[in-house]
Amino acid sequence: MLIRDFAAKYDPQNQFEVLKNSYTQIEFAWKNKYDLKGINKNEIKNIIVSGLGGSAISGDLLQNYLGNEIQIPLIVNRNYFCPSFADSNTLVIVSSYSGNTEETISAMKDALARNCRLIALSTGGIIEEFSAHNKIPFVKLMKGYQPRFALGLSFFSILKVLQAIGFISDQTSITDQIIRLWKRKADELSSENNPAYNIAQQLIGFIPVIYSAADITSAVGLRFKCQFNENSKMHAFYNSFPEMNHNEIVPWEFHQEKTFPVKVIFIIDNSYHPQIKKRFEIISGLLQEKGVEIIRIESSEDDFKVRLLDLIYFTDWITYYAAVLRGFDPTEINFINMLKEKLA
Repeated sequence: MLIRDFAAKYDPQNQFEVLKNSYTQIEFAWKNKYDLKGINKNEIKNIIVSGLGGSAISGDLLQNYLGNEIQIPLIVNRNYFCPSFADSNTLVIVSSYSGNTEETISAMKDALARNCRLIALSTGGIIEEFSAHNKIPFVKLMKGYQPRFALGLSFFSILKVLQAIGFISDQTSITDQIIRLWKRKADELSSENNPAYNIAQQLIGFIPVIYSAADITSAVGLRFKCQFNENSKMHAFYNSFPEMNHNEIVPWEFHQEKTFPVKVIFIIDNSYHPQIKKRFEIISGLLQEKGVEIIRIESSEDDFKVRLLDLIYFTDWITYYAAVLRGFDPTEINFINMLKEKLA
């Protein structure tokens, strides 16, 4: 059976085509209009991206993507309130694809009470209404996606917001490269016997443990773990180097495959500090001595930013294929919806 036909059996909402056409989200975000009146770069001392789940990971990805390029602190907030330092010199970027995420709405109200500068992104909902009522700059996202499948919209919208305010240089050239990359990879990763499908096959029956590097590819590792959870309905674990070497390394000494059927995934990049590269090599040797299989994922693109988004796109496909190979609908998130109903 062809991959497309096999996927269709377990994918009634056709996330296969959503993934293939993800590059169109970037195109939409980059052409979208941004009315950011009242936001003065010189008055902003720190930036908070506030959101949850698929709407928050863009903030983590921005931290990796921009590195030292942005000269003021940028943090991600996943809570009902803002950090205590948030004030009139803080820019709070509210990110909720649905516009109805209760934690994000609460944090938005808290930010307004603290006189923070606010920008909101959503497809509508309460956040759009609240923004209109309080004259908060609002970026309208394209509807029709699961939040975790809308990363191209949320990430590149926030990136363009930061560019429009003047925090970062013009990202148009690199964005065009990423659009071309995702369009090219869409054909490759939806074809027969593609590398994402092959890795997904290797992971069936195992628990993925993902390791990446702090502040460089940490967002890729976290995103990958969360996509396994939501798309594939699999437990997965994530940590980063060098922190992992100061705690999580210890239980591997006593690893027993029968009690913990695991495969380790290394997210590799040539920009890592030499000592981080050495740590990956040493841990690789230790794990192999314990009979643990290691899968290495690395991008061969020239530019770091392009490599980062290449890794994101590739790992999304892996978790999609893991879902359908296990006979699960990658869209279904019944427990999340049930929790929201009970909270309401």
